[in-house]
Amino acid sequence: MTVRTARLRALFLLAAALLFGAARDPILVPEISQHEIQVRQGFTGANLLLFGAILNPEGSRAAQDYDIVVVLKGPVQSIRLREKQKVAGIWLNADSAEFRSAPSFFAVVSSKPIRQIVGEKTAAIYELGLDWLQLSPIGTIDPKQQARFSAGLVDLMRRQGLYQQNEGGVRISGQVLYQARISLPSSVQTGTYTAETFAVRKGKVVASAITKVEVSKQGFERFVAVSADRNSVLYGLFAVLVSVGMGWIAGRLFALV
Repeated sequence: MTVRTARLRALFLLAAALLFGAARDPILVPEISQHEIQVRQGFTGANLLLFGAILNPEGSRAAQDYDIVVVLKGPVQSIRLREKQKVAGIWLNADSAEFRSAPSFFAVVSSKPIRQIVGEKTAAIYELGLDWLQLSPIGTIDPKQQARFSAGLVDLMRRQGLYQQNEGGVRISGQVLYQARISLPSSVQTGTYTAETFAVRKGKVVASAITKVEVSKQGFERFVAVSADRNSVLYGLFAVLVSVGMGWIAGRLFALV
């Protein structure tokens, strides 16, 4: 191999390295303000700050613009939804549907409206929004009925603050740093919550990363929850005795008035 051929080959390899290095997907470095939330007496909810950086694989600043979508999801649960129907002036239970894996909490925050960031197929794959939340029904159900019950469940949870969507809630600074805020209401369930961050460019998810938040009961609330779970019979008897005792005390007080 001549010196000229060797130099040309070296230049070619360098150009290829630069080309493919620039085309490599970015990496996300996510963080969250609280990795543990303690539910105590008087708990009124919590505000989470989700932030991080978008970097090239070598750790330098990303050279391209990306959109960011953050999805915070709580523990899944089985939910039965009943539909009320008025018959002869009386509201009665009519149709019902049960979903086996409905998240107890679901929040989506994005830098732009979801439909401007990705197509419907991509949004459905990654559940990037309430319109694409995958609710798996138990048993066979008519598609139209499933869509009606799914919409009803989302509306019900949204009014309780347990399902949220904030398009435009992610703030990106200098193509590097991003931040978003999500509020947890006081009625959130305990368990492990996953916060997944997606970097999107030209309608394609090019990077993702996950952080976790643990919501747990502490103090007297934890004692009650653990007792009810481990010693359900004793807990039930204790609850009955407390109720009877409180009723007797209330009766004595009213008798003295």
